[in-house]
Amino acid sequence: MELKTLTFDLTVCKVPSVEALDLSRDFYFIGKTDEEISLVCRTEDTPEQTTQREDGWKGFRIQGVLDFTLIGILSKLTGILAEQGIGIFAVSTYNTDYILVKDENFDRAMDALKQAGYTVV
Repeated sequence: MELKTLTFDLTVCKVPSVEALDLSRDFYFIGKTDEEISLVCRTEDTPEQTTQREDGWKGFRIQGVLDFTLIGILSKLTGILAEQGIGIFAVSTYNTDYILVKDENFDRAMDALKQAGYTVV
């Protein structure tokens, strides 16, 4: 399986509303529940009005479109990283999954995934 590294810095934050978001940007994940609105975006695209914010994330994308019948893909990847003591923030889209790790753990995460047989580009 191939993983692609994202070449930009990411921020995970909470926002009070979606009105201030510029949805023309090319990388946003928005999660809205009855309790919060969460946003993952390029650090430079983080809106000014956040209620909580954590910078310093890097990411990997599982390449290709994942069929919904596939089982355990995210579990295997996160298990490898957990064995190395690396925490993650995972986001899924209709097509694929993304794994975010803190910047200081990125190189260790990449090495661990490569050693486990994943191709990281």
